[in-house]
Amino acid sequence: MNRIQKFFTQIKGLLVHRFFQVLLFIILGLFAYGLMFSNVKPERVQVELFKPAEQTIRSTKTVEDTYKTEQEKEEISKQVADVYSLKKEYAKNKVDLISSIFDSAIEVNKETDTDEDHKEDDEKEPVKTDAQKVSILKEKLTDEVNKNIDESVFLALVQADEDELKIAKDSTITAVNNVMSSRIAASDVENAKKKVVEELGYMSISGDMKKASTSLARTAIIQNVFFDKDKTEEQRRKAVESVEPIRILQGQIIVEENQLVDRDVYRQLELAGFLNTESTIYPYIGLLLFIFLTFAAFYYYFYYSVSKKDNKYNQLLIFSLVFILSMATMKTVSILADLKNSNLEYIFPGAMAAMLIKILLNDKLAVAMIILLGSYGTIIFNGDTPGNLDFSMGLYIIFGGLTAIIILSRPNFKSKVLVAGLLLALINMAFVFSLIFIMDSHYTRMEYLYYAAAAMGSGVGSAVLTMGLLPFFEAGFGILSSIKLIELANPNHPLLRRILIEAPGTYHHSVMVANLAESACEAIGSNGLLARVGSYYHDIGKTKRPHFFIENQMNEENPHDRLQPETSRDIIIAHAVDGGEMLRSHKFPKEIVDIAEQHHGTTLLKFFYHKAKKQDESTPEADYRYPGPRAVMKEVAVIGIADSVEAAVRSMKHPTPEKIEELVSFIIQDRISDGQFDECDITMRELSIVKHSLCESLNGIFHTRIEYPESDKLGQKVKE
Repeated sequence: MNRIQKFFTQIKGLLVHRFFQVLLFIILGLFAYGLMFSNVKPERVQVELFKPAEQTIRSTKTVEDTYKTEQEKEEISKQVADVYSLKKEYAKNKVDLISSIFDSAIEVNKETDTDEDHKEDDEKEPVKTDAQKVSILKEKLTDEVNKNIDESVFLALVQADEDELKIAKDSTITAVNNVMSSRIAASDVENAKKKVVEELGYMSISGDMKKASTSLARTAIIQNVFFDKDKTEEQRRKAVESVEPIRILQGQIIVEENQLVDRDVYRQLELAGFLNTESTIYPYIGLLLFIFLTFAAFYYYFYYSVSKKDNKYNQLLIFSLVFILSMATMKTVSILADLKNSNLEYIFPGAMAAMLIKILLNDKLAVAMIILLGSYGTIIFNGDTPGNLDFSMGLYIIFGGLTAIIILSRPNFKSKVLVAGLLLALINMAFVFSLIFIMDSHYTRMEYLYYAAAAMGSGVGSAVLTMGLLPFFEAGFGILSSIKLIELANPNHPLLRRILIEAPGTYHHSVMVANLAESACEAIGSNGLLARVGSYYHDIGKTKRPHFFIENQMNEENPHDRLQPETSRDIIIAHAVDGGEMLRSHKFPKEIVDIAEQHHGTTLLKFFYHKAKKQDESTPEADYRYPGPRAVMKEVAVIGIADSVEAAVRSMKHPTPEKIEELVSFIIQDRISDGQFDECDITMRELSIVKHSLCESLNGIFHTRIEYPESDKLGQKVKE
């Protein structure tokens, strides 16, 4: 074990204690807090009224500009026109008044005429004069009405006959009603009176009666539109309420470098808190609370993780290292972007963390990591403007990371990290342009090329860094990655070539087992690639004595026929132990070594045991069992079944689907009853799936072939 592995093994030993687990999360939290401290530290600027600003200042928060809001409200209020209401009842009242005057005049004329007709000659009083009639008419009207009507009008009314009065009444009422139905403001009264005079000019009545009607009509025309204070105030209130508060938005430029700080700019700086000399601790508390919540969630996950302890501590350490590395890279890129005053942050290889966690650990932690980095990225990439949160950058990191996880989930892409990086680069570029277009930003052609190059650099850089860091993590934590497995599966590997040359039958058997085990493992959701590579090397120990194993005996005498059963037993059992030692000497991963040592578990060498029993009935069964240990991983259990099944089916003369299924069921049941899966978490349902997968694969390999006719018969048929 190298120094790096020893170092991390010591740390894992400490993490057994909860105190050191909590301490690790505290260290990670303090590390993150230290990196983001400057991004939330309230900024104080030195500005003077009526002097140029020394730097460009952006608002760190969204605040309402109350002064400008009130100005806008006043301006809007002034723009609301006064509301004037039409008093429709005025027209009706005037029409009724005119009608009453004419009706009263008709009544007076009727009354005076009737009195004179019914008096006898000796009792006749002198005929009522026009003045008396006028007096009677005035008595029927109110003083206010009498005061507003000229005396000549009354005289004309009492002098006219009934028909003339009715005609004048109808005409006057119609004219007044027409004019008073329209809106008449104070300034329009005189024009309205002229209009009513014009309408009455066409009456076919005597001159005096026409003058009287015209005078009454002019008197009836009055202002009918009046300023409505309540409605005007309501309209102004609605207009004022519709005014959106004018705000200084977070990230908005208040003053640019070398711009004169006038009173308006100075007031905005004061509103945004840049001129406030009082210190505040709220940003620090907010950052601390944010970090505490995120790491508390991760601590809960790791503490209650169902993973095995050793694997759990491996996950915790790898997660921590990738987090530290990613955060340090993120902060470095943000500092460089600020120094160069450019959008260099898009080159940040955010997907690197997702790729590493995806390959080394699992999808869940990869997703969690990229969400965490995206959240922290909104703070770190805020352009050193405290209080700002760059959500577009956070989306960019999260989208890129999730895309990388999806790409690496495709078959064989784990072994093609660089190809995945190139694909990610194209997707990153498309996403950056989508953000630019959504924000309706306008850039030059060179700036667009710059963004495209940065996005592509992020994708390719993520892949390159992932490939460069993987060996470090694999060596430090003894992790068997997919890339390492594919390297071991190379047919040109020295050990595989040794099997092929020294034990060709074993090599063919191993390839067959690999095909069976890989399909079965993938069917139950286990690591099919590990099963394939482990199967290639599971019988490597047979290369020490290849001819003592039947698959390598090509038309040769079986040497076991001349050996004692205990000698044969030792030779056969030794291949598992020898295989483990050979793999260790070549520094193979622990998982491959375990497969070589555990694929037989503690099963019984039945043939040699029964041979020994014939010689000595007291032979103990334990002496003819493999030393184990039993299978711990599901992959080892499946390889063990596939190993036995392949050898058994190959020895069958005429395998049929029914016979194959019966044989596979027997072997699995035999191992269950023998307790070979007691230390493995494989379930009965998964064993049923394994059985189905093995039968399908074997039926495809040993399918029934067409029986061709004998050569002479075939020749005869050809002739025919």
